[in-house]
Amino acid sequence: MPQQQAAEEGSPSLVSYVLPVYNEVEGIRRFHEELTAVVATRPEFRYEFVYVNDGSVDGSLGILRDLAKNDSRVHVVDFARNFGHQIAITAGLDHAAGDAVIIMDTDLQDPPRVSLELIDAWLSGAEIVSARRRTRQDSRFKRFTAHGYYRLLRHCAEVDIPVDTGDFRLLDRRAAEELRGFRERSRFIRGMVASMGFQQAEVLFDRDERVAGETKYPMRKMLRLAADGVTSFSTVPLRLITRIGFVSLALALLGIVYAVALRVFLPEVTVSGWTMLMVAMLFLGGVQMLSLGVIGSYVGRIYNEVQQRPLYIVRKVIRYDQD
Repeated sequence: MPQQQAAEEGSPSLVSYVLPVYNEVEGIRRFHEELTAVVATRPEFRYEFVYVNDGSVDGSLGILRDLAKNDSRVHVVDFARNFGHQIAITAGLDHAAGDAVIIMDTDLQDPPRVSLELIDAWLSGAEIVSARRRTRQDSRFKRFTAHGYYRLLRHCAEVDIPVDTGDFRLLDRRAAEELRGFRERSRFIRGMVASMGFQQAEVLFDRDERVAGETKYPMRKMLRLAADGVTSFSTVPLRLITRIGFVSLALALLGIVYAVALRVFLPEVTVSGWTMLMVAMLFLGGVQMLSLGVIGSYVGRIYNEVQQRPLYIVRKVIRYDQD
């Protein structure tokens, strides 16, 4: 048990919070106040709060500096530029030293009180505890697309990725160490976690509304994350190209049979075959372009990986430890 191991080492277990921040100036202070109030109810643990400033341009860094000055448990990892939410989580994991690591957003849609339930499940023996959304306060379109995407991904993926589960979760030290070894650039962390195995558990919660600011996942970024999820953990698109190719071939053969029959039995109307020719050409051309696009997405991932550039660049790590 984690507490027993910590007791043998002579100190309480350390719980690390990994907290990516991007332009959250309006709500970050309130989030920290609520988080510290929640963890104060569980004094049997030690805590550290690893905030990752993902290239914010709205003054979030100034607030994070102030939080670090007033709370020695706060560490701020300041990126040289914006690298994205999944990379920010990765950097937080790299800097977290806890016996358990909790990943959560700082917009209060992930309620801090739920993190204590994750800790309780960890104490019960789970090595990975995911917070699964029971309800969510989003637009009807967002709820519908998220519902469909998670189920499509679970059907296509080669690992069992839990539905209605984002990045809000707890990782045991052992699981966090393994996740740090995943260094691919096109990151889909919830899929990586699902692929590792370990003893996993879920905690249901009701996702709240954002308290301030705007979502940092507009449609463009959501589509990119969705594509990363599919191409990272599934070869279904490549297999689908093969099936589309067979269907296209069958339709082309039917077109050939139709054109030959028309030529033999109704030679006086063979000019009408021009319509079918155009339809066939456009159809096959569309299939070919779609196939090239899917293959290109996989080739692009290979290109990014072979460059072996660093996942992120840290300008500075800000911490004011009392000792």
